[in-house]
Amino acid sequence: QVQLVESGGGLVQPGGSLRLSCAASGYIFSLNAMGWYRQTPGRQRELVAAVVNRSDTTIYADSVKGRFTISKNDAKNTMYLHMNDLKPEDTAVYYCNALIQADLFDDETEFWGQGVQVTVSS
Repeated sequence: QVQLVESGGGLVQPGGSLRLSCAASGYIFSLNAMGWYRQTPGRQRELVAAVVNRSDTTIYADSVKGRFTISKNDAKNTMYLHMNDLKPEDTAVYYCNALIQADLFDDETEFWGQGVQVTVSS
């Protein structure tokens, strides 16, 4: 079964940078989309950035445009989120998400990583 393994979280000062990684393993016929979501206590999980492979399109939440960059390495089935100029408001648990078709005749399935903590504080 597909697994999403995240890394790169941690504590950073305001204005600093972090890079999150998400590596997908297992049989993958088609990786339709990958994205990063984040969630803070008492708030709904929100989309931060995503890559739609069909159209090779990237999307970003308005709050992170110009600061975050999503990228991927298809050969490694790995997605990255480069976060620059981090703000305290960016503090959250960040979750990797992927929409994967395991077989040509299978339906698309959603997978989630365990989540990594990002804390932006002085």
